[in-house]
Amino acid sequence: MRALLLIAFLLLANRVDAAVTVKIATLAPEGSGWMREMRAAADQVKQQTEGRVEIRYYPGGVMGDDATVLRKIKLGQLQGGALTGSEVSLIHKDAQIYSLPFLFSSYEQIDAVRSTIDPLLKSAVGEKGFHVLSITGVGFAYLMSTQPLQTTEQLQQSKVWVPHNDRIAEATFVTGGVSPIPLPLADVFTSLQTGLIDTVGNTPAGAIALQWHTRVKHLFDLPLTYVVGYVLVDNKAWSKIQSADQAIIESAFTAASQRLDADNRRSDESAMRALEAEGVARFSPGADEIARWRTVGEQVRRDMLSNGDISSELMTALQAAMPAP
Repeated sequence: MRALLLIAFLLLANRVDAAVTVKIATLAPEGSGWMREMRAAADQVKQQTEGRVEIRYYPGGVMGDDATVLRKIKLGQLQGGALTGSEVSLIHKDAQIYSLPFLFSSYEQIDAVRSTIDPLLKSAVGEKGFHVLSITGVGFAYLMSTQPLQTTEQLQQSKVWVPHNDRIAEATFVTGGVSPIPLPLADVFTSLQTGLIDTVGNTPAGAIALQWHTRVKHLFDLPLTYVVGYVLVDNKAWSKIQSADQAIIESAFTAASQRLDADNRRSDESAMRALEAEGVARFSPGADEIARWRTVGEQVRRDMLSNGDISSELMTALQAAMPAP
């Protein structure tokens, strides 16, 4: 009997030792579509691994901004994060390549490119110490302002926000003759209220989720950039998970990412209509103004390639995969 109890105890101890908790922080607010799908993935992982892996989330920025989350991952206080491309570019410079300005004009182009580029990005980030669970399309970002926004001259007189560490956004506006104001995402709403900034870039659904739509009154109807979000886990934490359980996690997050991609596209369509219903004026620029900004985008891409901020190899692969507009 004692021998049987000892064996049972050892088996239980081994099972406890094998259990892994993966702590993931995100700026996404609780109740958002992002958190709904991420929690569904976590539930699937816990069930299918029979409790060997538990994914615990810290939403709404409670662990700090993306840069702080990366620092806490290095310290071992967190194992992963759901981060913007601009922050992941601190890990690998090409992580923000989808956000090059005026690069895409349709979802058909994005779908064609991502099937080639996503695997390359995952591999490159992996070499920098992080395993990428998913890359999810957030949507097209547009410029929105408290002031009329119809010409380049009006934009140049605006107080334009860019996220901290977003090299592409900063380069885009500087090239366009604008002096942007870098701020953490958490400070944007208050800064719109106080007038520190008057112009922001975001997806329509993102503007509503963050309540920015209550401050802005004008939208420049030309997609500025395409936004993606990464969910990644430190390689050291990933290596502690059994290979069979890794496969379960990969499957759960891939499915959740695909659902989010589709949901984000639907949400942005309805959110654009909701912004108009809330009194946000939607301005469609003319051909000359569009050509002017596309020229800025081309210059930014040339400069970033020349400076080594984006690798020529990945840019070549992207352009080869890009279908005609």
